[in-house]
Amino acid sequence: MTSNETAPTTGLNDPNAVHLVVLTGMSGGGKTVALRALEDLEFYCVDNLPSGLLPQLVQSVRRDGGGRRRRIAVGVDVRNRGEDFEHMPLVLSELAAAGVHVHLVFIDCSDEVLIKRYSETRRRHPLAIRGVSLADAIAEERRLLRPLIGIAEKVIDSSDLNVHQLRRLIATGYAAATEGLTLMFQSFAFRRGLPLDSDFVFDARCLPNPHWQPKLRPLSGKDAPVREFLEADPVVSEYFADTARWLDAWLPRFEQDDRSYVTISVGCTGGRHRSVYLVERLAAHYRARREGVLTFHRELE
Repeated sequence: MTSNETAPTTGLNDPNAVHLVVLTGMSGGGKTVALRALEDLEFYCVDNLPSGLLPQLVQSVRRDGGGRRRRIAVGVDVRNRGEDFEHMPLVLSELAAAGVHVHLVFIDCSDEVLIKRYSETRRRHPLAIRGVSLADAIAEERRLLRPLIGIAEKVIDSSDLNVHQLRRLIATGYAAATEGLTLMFQSFAFRRGLPLDSDFVFDARCLPNPHWQPKLRPLSGKDAPVREFLEADPVVSEYFADTARWLDAWLPRFEQDDRSYVTISVGCTGGRHRSVYLVERLAAHYRARREGVLTFHRELE
């Protein structure tokens, strides 16, 4: 990872500011993953928007008033016209001068890893037209994006990151742009170890296990038959109610302590059924009353 990969903080906790995150970088580096992570944080997301339309988009958001629409994320890549990259620094500078909190994030990746990713997925590079090799297309892309990487607030090298690590990195870096505390609910399998980033860990291994039902074994806690099996047992509802009650009582203390991000992990034996079900139910419980609620299922994704 690069040296400026620390999370930006300038103005992120100002609820009255318009925040514009511009995501760019190498094709295949993970820009789409990053954009989805910001969408989970209630950013208004637009992919592949020409730079000339950015001021109109920001102005439209300002007219709409406050709330979640004051946070915008825009994806920019080589599908845009070539002159867009040359004009982008000036456009962003003018927006910043007008009071917009601009955050330019460049997602980089080594050529070797990009070539491997394209080979594994059999996707076609946007610049890999007939007669141009993948290596040449990547080199041309680096040339086109040079004006942006030089002014990026944050550069992320995704070469050694999987999609989940990149998603988490983006989410934690920009959680402060949401109003209040951002909650990450994640499921995991105890047999694969505790998630090291957990603030709270709940053990669901005491609950009835769908794994021992042959028809339910290949499913996950997201599937209706598994939900119905678990909800048929009053112990599961009691466990959920006690967990939600405990979190309701103590999460406000973290908000008072100016925390912007808390990770709540729920584990079971295999990390596919009970923990996934509880994470989804807890996330739904909190999404009904706040912004910035994320989920991550370590053993499913």
